[in-house]
Amino acid sequence: MALAPAAGAATWRCCGHFTRPFSQATRRGARPGGEELGRLLLDDLGSVPRPAGGLELLFGLSPCLLALRAARRRVARLLIQAGRSGLEGQRAELLRAAEARTIPVLRPRRRELDVLCRHQVHQGVCMEVSPLRPRPWAEAEAEKARPGDDPQQLWLVLEGLQDPRNLGAVLRSAHFLGVDKVITSRRNSCPLTPVVSKASAGAMEVMDVFSTDDLAGFLQARARQGWLVAGTVGCPGPEITPSSKIPITSCLEFLWDRPTLLVLGNEGSGLSREVQASCQLLLTILPGRQLPPGLESLNVSVAAGILLHSICSQRKGFPVEGDREQLPQDPQHPSAASEAASVARHPGLSSGSEEKRQDGG
Repeated sequence: MALAPAAGAATWRCCGHFTRPFSQATRRGARPGGEELGRLLLDDLGSVPRPAGGLELLFGLSPCLLALRAARRRVARLLIQAGRSGLEGQRAELLRAAEARTIPVLRPRRRELDVLCRHQVHQGVCMEVSPLRPRPWAEAEAEKARPGDDPQQLWLVLEGLQDPRNLGAVLRSAHFLGVDKVITSRRNSCPLTPVVSKASAGAMEVMDVFSTDDLAGFLQARARQGWLVAGTVGCPGPEITPSSKIPITSCLEFLWDRPTLLVLGNEGSGLSREVQASCQLLLTILPGRQLPPGLESLNVSVAAGILLHSICSQRKGFPVEGDREQLPQDPQHPSAASEAASVARHPGLSSGSEEKRQDGG
């Protein structure tokens, strides 16, 4: 798909139809969005095709707006669905940001946007942009913080995540909960695609995501600098025995008292042996009931949200603790103390994070 020569071009051909560029008269009186709610199932279709010239098609209101705010990408043009009498809210902000950067704005019809996006949930907004790639970790070495600078630093390390919606959901949770940095393995990992950006609600556009070719070496170097490297595993089973040299603890028992790297593995195989061997501690999420075969694990993005919340809620000023004090106690449910005790007695788990720290774990 060739780019329009200038913002003032008279027409633009898309899928056999001609549409006119955005005009001032179309900005007044439209009511934003809502039409896509009935199309959510279509979000499971294939990835978006890349336009000509090394560009890709970013879609969705939040990804496009945050990409314009972050100004990390080159933007060739903005596509806003035709048929609205005007724009309000975020769509109006999107238009102002595009005009401030003299980005061409075009008004294709809904069915034309559907075809361009292969029926992804585009919310009537797309942009042709340059790709966004993880930064090499070497570029961030000058930014690295010493462990003593902040005892509650948390970096999220991702090994081999391949599903773009999983990666996007993980990035959204990481940004929401205050993760400081995200590091991915360069090998066998999903690139930062438009589908990832949409699944992250645009968080990918504003986060710093780094990558490294030697993830195990990266973890070992951080451990020598005083960081805690905490891997993640499923609930202890035959493949993870209590005699393992690496202690395993529930995420509810984890004490966050020093800079930590939380390491998540591939959707199917988990952490590789080399990366797991680089961990000093393994965190797990205990189920609330006996589970049948095939349901012993969680989706990686769901697990990431639970693990990150259990750690980040220990951060000073995190609102959860104050909220808990105001919640009424239910006498029919066990207290937090008894729940913690039952967690500590779970087979395969060590007794507590403080004891492990004293043993050098």
